[in-house]
Amino acid sequence: MNHRWWIYFQERFPIFAHGPLILAFSLSAMGYSALLRGANNLRPDAAGIAFVTALFFFLQLRIADEFKDAEEDARYRPYRPVPRGLITLRELGWLAAGTAALQLAGSLWLHPPLVLLLIAAWGYLVLMSKEFFLRSWLKQRPLAYMLSHMLILPIFDGYATACDWLVARAAPPAGLEWFLAASYFNGMVIEIGRKIRAPADEEEGVETYSFLWGRSAALAAWLLVMFLSACCALQGAALLRFVKPLSVFFACMLLSAITLACAFVHAPRPGRGWQVEVFSGIWTIGLYLGLGIAPWIVHFARF
Repeated sequence: MNHRWWIYFQERFPIFAHGPLILAFSLSAMGYSALLRGANNLRPDAAGIAFVTALFFFLQLRIADEFKDAEEDARYRPYRPVPRGLITLRELGWLAAGTAALQLAGSLWLHPPLVLLLIAAWGYLVLMSKEFFLRSWLKQRPLAYMLSHMLILPIFDGYATACDWLVARAAPPAGLEWFLAASYFNGMVIEIGRKIRAPADEEEGVETYSFLWGRSAALAAWLLVMFLSACCALQGAALLRFVKPLSVFFACMLLSAITLACAFVHAPRPGRGWQVEVFSGIWTIGLYLGLGIAPWIVHFARF
């Protein structure tokens, strides 16, 4: 890989950090759908397409942000790869187009009707990149901004789960909505968690939730969406008879999150926001493992 691109990915889309999370997400989406259908196997080719398409889709989300925030980055964050001239927006545009072509080819090869769901996800991504043509209105309402943007996750979930049910020529299984809802709130866990910072780490022009809402309110919102994602996941796990193991995980994690949040409120040391971000990633991987992968392993072990 070209050295410039290697630096860009390290700074803006670290594969070794995002890859495991996206793999857990895509396998969980397929595994949960398959378990609801009563299927006894997952197609390796479908799982591979789901993962690669998801990886490219989240990369496209990052690239869309580079375009959307170009003006603000140039003014307030000149250290980032694009404003400092490491990578150009034109190059990123070509990368997005190339990954889209690969997503399209993979979907057509696996099962052509998947393309319709892929186009729906792309369409919402385009609307997001244009701020739904309500940029000023949304900028003044950070909650509405987050709620509208996080809808991209259940929309793309539709594609990821369809790599199971649609490829199997089946209808969407009943109960799939709980996975979509858990993913929606889980996206907020990541979004809020990565934008909570200690006072010393706040940057001019960077609208973190700790800056917009205050540190205590931002942490309370983080805990709330974590709780809501757990509730949805447990409703989904009930359909798989996997509530008890997941309940133990969520109870331990929520207690740890409350402890971390209280410590952050009382001692907002520099760098402590990074702990919240890392915890959000661990929570996310654990939720997906517990909702669609661990039940699948248990199910498989019975046969």
